Amino acid sequence: MNILVTNDDGIDSPGILALALAMKEIGNVTVIAPDRQQSAVGHALTVSAPLRAVPFHRNGDMFGFAVNGTPADCVKLGVSTLLTVKPDLVVSGINHGANTSVNVMYSGTVSAATEAMMIGIPALAVSHTSFSLEADMTAAADYAKRVAGSMLEWGLQKDTILNMNVPAISPGEVRGMRITRLSNSYWDDSYDSRKDPMGREYHWIVGTYRTPESEDIETDDGAVRNGWVSLTPIHYDLTHRKEIERLKSLI
Repeated sequence: MNILVTNDDGIDSPGILALALAMKEIGNVTVIAPDRQQSAVGHALTVSAPLRAVPFHRNGDMFGFAVNGTPADCVKLGVSTLLTVKPDLVVSGINHGANTSVNVMYSGTVSAATEAMMIGIPALAVSHTSFSLEADMTAAADYAKRVAGSMLEWGLQKDTILNMNVPAISPGEVRGMRITRLSNSYWDDSYDSRKDPMGREYHWIVGTYRTPESEDIETDDGAVRNGWVSLTPIHYDLTHRKEIERLKSLI
């Protein structure tokens, strides 16, 4: 199995190293990832500047290609240009921080998987709920390997990706994995307005993540908050079909 590994935290993150090493146990791995932090860029593509893919080394060994673009850029450029063989699977992560509920709309990690799906490649997005760069990624890498190794046998629908979130607890405390839906969590956002030394005003986003369904283990947020790995099938048909019929009756 040929596996393309990418992320949105940047090619030098601990998470992508843990993921690449796990994927190498089940297939041939190529890493193509952003050359810098690209969290919350969503499905952005670079259209007004050239993209460059530069070999990136870790501990003196060739690790992959660093791209001066977004996670979706990395998948699109990799599949169309850099790779000689189309990947059988794209795995994005391991992201530092959860990508549950509404966060999937903002996530570069999830969007890289979505770009793969749009190209016709099965894809898995993997996130660890801790933002710490020192977090233990053992459980996340292990569950990612288990799911990635079985995905092609599962025969997912072509408009679907799998979104995995792993709780920030010790590997031995993880209770197992649950198939979940996206929760109805949301961000209660505001902006902290300040002034720089020149007296010019600037604004820094701050917010609180609200999780009304935090005890419902059938949801992604509820599962991870109660010690489970959540695995959520996601697809992106944004058409509100019932509203089509209602509007037809009005117009």
